[in-house]
Amino acid sequence: MNKPTFDPGLTQKFTHSLRRAIRQDGSFNVIRRGTNWRDIHPYLYLINVSWTAFFGIILSAFFALNLLFAIAYMLIGVEHLHGAESPYAYGRFLNAFFFSSQSLTTVGYGSISPFGIPANAIAALEGFVGVMGFAVGTGLLVGRVSRPSARIGFSKQVLIAPYQDATALQFRVVNRRSNTLMEISAQVLAMTVEDVDGRAERRYLRLTLERPGILFFPLTWTVVHPIDRDSPLYGKTAADFARLQMEFLILLKGTDDTFGQVVHQRFSYRYDEVVWGASFAPAFDVDEHGNMVLEIDRLSALAAGSGGRVGTSY
Repeated sequence: MNKPTFDPGLTQKFTHSLRRAIRQDGSFNVIRRGTNWRDIHPYLYLINVSWTAFFGIILSAFFALNLLFAIAYMLIGVEHLHGAESPYAYGRFLNAFFFSSQSLTTVGYGSISPFGIPANAIAALEGFVGVMGFAVGTGLLVGRVSRPSARIGFSKQVLIAPYQDATALQFRVVNRRSNTLMEISAQVLAMTVEDVDGRAERRYLRLTLERPGILFFPLTWTVVHPIDRDSPLYGKTAADFARLQMEFLILLKGTDDTFGQVVHQRFSYRYDEVVWGASFAPAFDVDEHGNMVLEIDRLSALAAGSGGRVGTSY
């Protein structure tokens, strides 16, 4: 039995050269098919969906429920709602719709009220649906705003530049939020596509970092992989990176001090996002009062005269 090669969970199967393994928003480049309704968890979906989509879904559900109950009131006859009478059909429907919204939210202004068993039964059911629905909606909202999450910014490019007596792979990260992150650690893999027995396969190489972690993260952190003789990048040029379709996969992990929970952030750089021979410009300085000033918008700034270019070796 051959010794298995290292696989971080992204498979060794080769994919199209234009597709990266990890998108720059941190999501994996995987399309899921063959699922059914039992595999869908509404809570997880609504917790993770964007704020625009979240409020759109909530408002759509609120409108749909009111529309459904308004139709129910119309079917039993709007005359069972005191104050909802109107000489026009659309007026009666609008009165039933607005009475539904008042019942669903338990506001109950009193200008329209039900009478008779059918109308009161529907109103009672709607009140129950409203109480349960808003309880779930409130729980989702609390879950979204209280969920710990990282907003770590990555430099637009990764550098290969002179470092001490050799060269190094470098990229820079910063906490874009004002919350405190502690005990930050980084893992970096170099993913390549190589020919194995006439078949293209992915290979994953761990890159040893000069400093795999830091205790505090109030400023920028330049993650450095020294390219020495033990490095899998040793002796490789920009042409080699392109031939191997190299992609650097990054996983950052830290502790959110506000929630006391671990947060993760994923990112990747492809070979065509490597800048050779450049260096980062300082992103923080000390003002006249002795305060450290961090310029987050200078995260990707390169030092003047460094002369680095994307995709060219130096």
